[in-house]
Amino acid sequence: MTTQEHFDWEIGRQVKADLGAIRSKYDSVHEFTVSPDGETIAAPVKTDEGFTAAVNDGAWAEAVELLWHLRFTPSGKLIALVRIDDEWTLSVDGKPWENRFEYLWHPKFAAGGETIGLLCKKDMEYGVVVDDKPWEQRFAAVRDFCLSPDGKHAAVTVQVAPLGEADVQAFFAGVWSVAVDGQAWDLRFVNTWNPVFSPDGSRVAAEIRTDICDYSVAVNGEPWPHKFGCVWEPSFLPGNGKVIAPVRTEGAWTMAENGLPIWKGRFNQLWQQRISPDGDRIAAVAATEHGLWTIVVDDTPWAKRFKDIVLPPVFSPDGTRVAAIVKDNDRWTIAVDGRPWPDAFDMIWDPVFTPDGQHVVTKAERNGAYYLAVDGRLGGKGYPQLWEPVVSPDGRNLLLRYEDDGKYCREVKPLRDVLG
Repeated sequence: MTTQEHFDWEIGRQVKADLGAIRSKYDSVHEFTVSPDGETIAAPVKTDEGFTAAVNDGAWAEAVELLWHLRFTPSGKLIALVRIDDEWTLSVDGKPWENRFEYLWHPKFAAGGETIGLLCKKDMEYGVVVDDKPWEQRFAAVRDFCLSPDGKHAAVTVQVAPLGEADVQAFFAGVWSVAVDGQAWDLRFVNTWNPVFSPDGSRVAAEIRTDICDYSVAVNGEPWPHKFGCVWEPSFLPGNGKVIAPVRTEGAWTMAENGLPIWKGRFNQLWQQRISPDGDRIAAVAATEHGLWTIVVDDTPWAKRFKDIVLPPVFSPDGTRVAAIVKDNDRWTIAVDGRPWPDAFDMIWDPVFTPDGQHVVTKAERNGAYYLAVDGRLGGKGYPQLWEPVVSPDGRNLLLRYEDDGKYCREVKPLRDVLG
């Protein structure tokens, strides 16, 4: 497993690949992707034999009929969905899985990227495959799925019974459930969405719909005793096993725990909750009134409102600070503890706190170029391509991955140099 502690954090700049040479070598070159440690850059490319992946200055040995969704896992494996002999499979570092499917999609990772799971279609039925091992059980349809944090379990929302065209009666009798490691819950619901595992992988919670206008959350197949006008994706609280979810009750949204509201605040909308690393704090995106968005932390909204959009909150490692992407008057920026950066950008990426929580770094776009942004200031030159910055575990250095003068470069520089 690749971790940031094992990255090369020696100060300096390295040229890892000649992107101009790659672009001129192949019939077509699609979007580049970069490994977490910055050592490798890859792209789907077309040759006379078919498609393959260009990797730094080389390529995967075998060409395939089609190749897409080229990605690095968190542990640094390079994966792609590939079609071979009119069937789909997953290629990992250029080696296809043995199993083949009619279709394969939506890869997810667990255990630091060592476990890979996907949804699959075979013989006109649907299921889950994890590390090249398909479930024996397949279903009429599948929708949302997840892996447990340790990668040992998988859960997916499933249609457990066939449904005839316009068969409203059967639909409202319930044909959806959640399958965990292939075994569906006994209870059936009108709809199920967004399963999520507890931190230890022993429990699964999911959104459920029990009637035309009744929604709730089920945990290991047992619904909460209370029903609501709507719910959003649940979360497990670390340590105590309680389940929280935004719920709509009496015409407004609030946060509920194990089926009972725990916040006094009521909002026009509430969703995308995040939990601090120590499990003691909850932050969520909220609309305090129509068209005005903000972040709520432990039932207290930020004073500042934003007109366009607010994206999910990000906690600092110690849980004391919260940052989020915000858009106001068609301009993007980062707000930290309710205070937006003075400058705004054409686009902004997720905020990343330094380990001590004192600084926020991210990637920003302005006038077609991409920049490192630290605490609201652009840190240096713009690049035609730049991937999100990585902060060293001790907080002293930044890993930058970018294109410069047709070359892919990996650079480690001290944070203090960027701060000035």
